[in-house]
Amino acid sequence: MIEIETLRRYSSEDKIFATNHASERFYERRINVADVHNAINTGEIIEQYPNDYPYPSCLVLGENLQGEKIHVVLSDGGTASRIITAYFPDGDKWSEDFRSRR
Repeated sequence: MIEIETLRRYSSEDKIFATNHASERFYERRINVADVHNAINTGEIIEQYPNDYPYPSCLVLGENLQGEKIHVVLSDGGTASRIITAYFPDGDKWSEDFRSRR
């Protein structure tokens, strides 16, 4: 299982990279890399995806720099992390605290 402390270490060591897909979504959703780093540093892992390929991944719930809730999906390759996607959770699809799906 991925630990939030591991992701925070990757973040502090600048070992978190955005996939092309994530970069495209950042632009569309007006999210920047600083928002993702803030989410990792303020957040918690709310879902684990141990069978994802090529590396296990997880869903982090945190806050962007403006204090808005944000979800970030990241993989753990053992020495670095890749951002798969990031988005502002939809209240129609998530509970009030954005920790569980409706």
